[in-house]
Amino acid sequence: MGEYDTDILEWSEHQAALLRRVAAGEAPNEGPDWPNIIEEIESVGRSDLHRVESLLFQALVQMLKAEGWPLSLAAPGWRGDARGFRAQARRAFAPSMRQRIDLPGLYADAFKALPDTIDGQPPLRVSDDARRAVERRVTAA
Repeated sequence: MGEYDTDILEWSEHQAALLRRVAAGEAPNEGPDWPNIIEEIESVGRSDLHRVESLLFQALVQMLKAEGWPLSLAAPGWRGDARGFRAQARRAFAPSMRQRIDLPGLYADAFKALPDTIDGQPPLRVSDDARRAVERRVTAA
């Protein structure tokens, strides 16, 4: 088992040093671990995309709770949480993510994640207008 499998921090520092040497025109005896470097670079992008999707999902859940239970004492907090999640998503968003984020799928998942009742009450029916408003607020993030 190599450094990559046993000590990712040591491996990453070692690979960075090797890449700096190669970039400076040196020819080190040991070459960079290209397969794992490539995997790690791809992983960074996937991780950022998953972070934005997770924040949007959380925003949608909070927005849907506020739409479904607008009279709940918790509704203002849900709306505030949704704004916070959207703001975090906006900061982490990169333009290339737009075509990769499945907003209808996130919406469907968020809808399924809603509780059956809050404070003993089932949700109000979320109208198509409300659904579109929720989606507009998320895409404006």
